[in-house]
Amino acid sequence: MSLDGALERLKREGRIVVVGASLAGLRAAETLREKGFAGSLTLIGAEPYEPYDRPPLSKQVLLGKARADRTALPRRRELNARWRLGVPASGLDMAGRRVRLADGDEVEYDRLLIATGVRARPWPQENEAELDGVFVLRDRDDAVALERRLSQRPRRVLVIGAGFTGSEIASACRERGLEVTVAERGDGPLVGALGGVIGEVAAELHREHGVDLRCGVMVTRLEGDSAGRLRVAHLSDGSTVEADVAVVSLGATRNTEWLTGSGLGAGPRGIACDAGCRAFDIRGIVTDDIFVAGDVARSPHPLFGYQFLSLEHWGNAVAQAEVAAHNMVSDSADRRPHMWVPAFWSSQFGVNIKSVGAPSMGTEILIAQGSRSERRFTGVYGYQGRVIGAVTFDQSRWLPFYQRLIETTAPFPPPFPTVDRRPGGQRPMPADFPDPSVPTHGPTVTLSGYSPADQRLTFRPAGH
Repeated sequence: MSLDGALERLKREGRIVVVGASLAGLRAAETLREKGFAGSLTLIGAEPYEPYDRPPLSKQVLLGKARADRTALPRRRELNARWRLGVPASGLDMAGRRVRLADGDEVEYDRLLIATGVRARPWPQENEAELDGVFVLRDRDDAVALERRLSQRPRRVLVIGAGFTGSEIASACRERGLEVTVAERGDGPLVGALGGVIGEVAAELHREHGVDLRCGVMVTRLEGDSAGRLRVAHLSDGSTVEADVAVVSLGATRNTEWLTGSGLGAGPRGIACDAGCRAFDIRGIVTDDIFVAGDVARSPHPLFGYQFLSLEHWGNAVAQAEVAAHNMVSDSADRRPHMWVPAFWSSQFGVNIKSVGAPSMGTEILIAQGSRSERRFTGVYGYQGRVIGAVTFDQSRWLPFYQRLIETTAPFPPPFPTVDRRPGGQRPMPADFPDPSVPTHGPTVTLSGYSPADQRLTFRPAGH
């Protein structure tokens, strides 16, 4: 057999291992089979469950309208795969092409896809985090435990952090008729992702729905009673909040620790990869047998100045997984780049919030349609004279239009005389994003420089 024939056979057969058995891992595995991969396929997952959908956990599951064990992701095809669930990966031997597992086993591969995602950032004080009544929300078990406690009608729920997840949790608690206090270090909810102009609207939504919203404060200590049950939270302004339940919603940590010492370009910001989803090693040299997809990846995007983006988006996980899988079994000439435009959605306090592009890069915002006072509007973000992002409150029909403007690097402000601009919303205003040196729960799009080895940060983890 010729060398070309051997390589082609390896692409179609051989051994592919996917580390991360959630949305990106599942869609990548399905795409591999759709593209004709007939070899050995192994999926490794830290959780004991087959892939399930996470967005319902902070919405329908917390409301008691859906069961966490009924959130399994639909399968597009039979995988004929070996599943290693409930056993996380603990190390990577790049030279030997082996993934080490926490139970001491090793799995050999010819090509590897890493889709290990993120986990909830815990409360930093371990003894306080272990108090009965302190929760995080990321996985199925988290949702089951929190919903069970909410169904017991606690006197008050404290939500620490008013990003998208924290706001959704607060919304679900109010819909269940529970008393809620939200403590947010920034000037308002969602400011890290959408800026202060939109944060003001979000704050009004919280307060109109009965949330005790405290902005510009940090929770400094969680105090329990003699039985180890949460009773009081102490805030940086000297006030206290009596609460039976506290939900820590301070953003996410990328699951890369298992790659320490492996030689792969992995760290707290994720795993650097090229536009074709191939991972970089620590020297900035691209590998050809290790690929990355989903929340754990950071890759360059031509629409955003080729800066490396880390995206915690459902749609990005699917699109990037499909590109990675395609490239894993394709010749170089047939490979394609991952060019998905970021998009995100959230439902809270009866309002459907959607965004496209990278609003957190914007320096200006224009309310192009609708009215903020009516909670029904479209905000367009500008950066260096071009449209960089858009957000809608109950007006998502406009998003495809603004996505095209982002894709075509259209000028900002958009010069459209027919656009429905209400009085007072005709001129751009500062988007009012927080100083990136101040810790917050952060944006859904994180910029991390122009090189896999670039150590600069434009976003720091929360320090509540």
